[in-house]
Amino acid sequence: MWIGGQWFTVVGILNPLQLVSQMDSMAFIGFPVAEQYFGFDGHPTELFLRAVYTQVSAVAAVLPETVNPQNPTTVAWTEPAEILKAEVAAKGLQRVIPRSRRRGLLVGGVGIANVMVISVLERRSEIGLRRALGASRRHVVEQFLSEAVLLSVLGGVAGTLIGLAATAIYARSQHWSVQIPAVALYGGVSAALVIGALAGLYPSMRAARLSPTEALRTV
Repeated sequence: MWIGGQWFTVVGILNPLQLVSQMDSMAFIGFPVAEQYFGFDGHPTELFLRAVYTQVSAVAAVLPETVNPQNPTTVAWTEPAEILKAEVAAKGLQRVIPRSRRRGLLVGGVGIANVMVISVLERRSEIGLRRALGASRRHVVEQFLSEAVLLSVLGGVAGTLIGLAATAIYARSQHWSVQIPAVALYGGVSAALVIGALAGLYPSMRAARLSPTEALRTV
């Protein structure tokens, strides 16, 4: 590569930087070469620093004293505008997502309860036969409650996997790194478990209250 009247050998190519796109058209050389061919005095005029997003403010607070301890007031720093836009968008999502999540849990719980009520109505003969063969009300409650919890957990696992896949696909399409907190993995399944138990409680109690003779009449 011909740069500033000198030939240079390319030893590597950096991946694109979304937040600092101007670096994609830059060439990086060492200090000794810069001093030899371009009159570099050993004091850079601009630095590019990468930090964890949650620590940007803390890094910025100590950056001037770190870069120029003798005269920190001469150091100015700027934050990429894309980060600020992402922060605003994230705050907006933080207000919208909880409401959507509550609605989703409510709809899911009502759906499971309806399915289990219909299941109790359609399986009255089975309930009566089990009671006639010696099953107690506790056994009936455990059966239908377990079915409700299993149905809810399977839905929670499927929804979590679909959400993870959608998140990963969208992040890759935007050239973002995929970071999924553990609470998103365990929280979804745990919430589904609780919702399934609550939604299946009424149908289970209803099934347990059926008397064997009344249930067997439907055979």
